[in-house]
Amino acid sequence: MRKISPTDKLIMLADNAVKTLLGGYQVTERQDPAVDISYSEINSAEQRHAAGLMRINHCGEVCAQALYQGQALTAKLPEIREKMEQAAAEENDHLAWCGNRIKQLDSHTSLLNPLWYAGSFTIGAVAGAIGDQWSLGFVAETEHQVVRHLKSHLTKLPEKDHQSRAILKQMVLDEQQHATAALEAGGRELPLPIKKGMQFLGKIMTSSVYYV
Repeated sequence: MRKISPTDKLIMLADNAVKTLLGGYQVTERQDPAVDISYSEINSAEQRHAAGLMRINHCGEVCAQALYQGQALTAKLPEIREKMEQAAAEENDHLAWCGNRIKQLDSHTSLLNPLWYAGSFTIGAVAGAIGDQWSLGFVAETEHQVVRHLKSHLTKLPEKDHQSRAILKQMVLDEQQHATAALEAGGRELPLPIKKGMQFLGKIMTSSVYYV
């Protein structure tokens, strides 16, 4: 098997970024949770609100992709790198589900996605370079915070938006599983200041992406 050169890696990273931001990424065979959910009419204000929440969740998945790709780039152990790449593949389902729902709500994904992708990739690469245990701990904490956001959104969605709710419920289950897997693989708990910093960045993302 030919050894992957630095140039090959850069091309692969660029390809992953383009696919994440513009589409064409590989998904699993899992069915969209919203497919079999009966449609319920919601008014225009509720539709805009639901679209804003789903736009946040879509951007969160863009960030997750970038985070995992950055960590895979700098992870020291091959098995850890494989876990990061596998997690990124599984998150593609969420990216597709949220994107489809946003289209159904007659809205658009965030124009800020490229900015958040670049920032998350950098954070992931730094975390991976520091050490695999810290990198996995970063994954676990990220997923825990994502789960809290998702659960919060489940209470904020319009009552009749059953499609978005079905998607978020499945995402909660998946993210909890990813967090558990990261800890079982040797992830270390992050210091409180880092957790708080992550929460601060999360607030900036959610408050801006909801509208843009």
